[in-house]
Amino acid sequence: MVIENLITKSEKETLKAGNNFAKSLNPGDIVALFGELGSGKTEFVKGICDFFEVDELVTSPTFTIMNQYNGNDKSNNEIPIYHIDLYRINKKEDLKEIGFEDCMFTNNAIKLVEWAENAENLIPRTSYSVEIKPSKDSENIRNIIISNNK
Repeated sequence: MVIENLITKSEKETLKAGNNFAKSLNPGDIVALFGELGSGKTEFVKGICDFFEVDELVTSPTFTIMNQYNGNDKSNNEIPIYHIDLYRINKKEDLKEIGFEDCMFTNNAIKLVEWAENAENLIPRTSYSVEIKPSKDSENIRNIIISNNK
């Protein structure tokens, strides 16, 4: 069910949209992110991490596949955040090698999965889906569709 449909006009607004969205996240949540290369998925993730006061530099883990950040939840308790980029994943076996399935079933962390479609059916039911579509009219405008799958 679509819970929000946003239009952002800059990287800064996409970051802010991620920050606002993060208010609804809880440990155990999985966020599946969809969108073409350069659509703004990582900017949205940076906004989420900003909300959780992540001190580390948040970058796309395109080559490392998975980054773990330490953040703080709403009660100022430490919360792990897994940022996973499946762009370079070609087969299920690659996911098993990096411990993807174990990560997905960790209930004390928030999992943010870019290119979630490359995980086939290895992602348990996601809490949220975020689809980011660049505008055909302007390179800065994004349509962000957030769905709740709970």
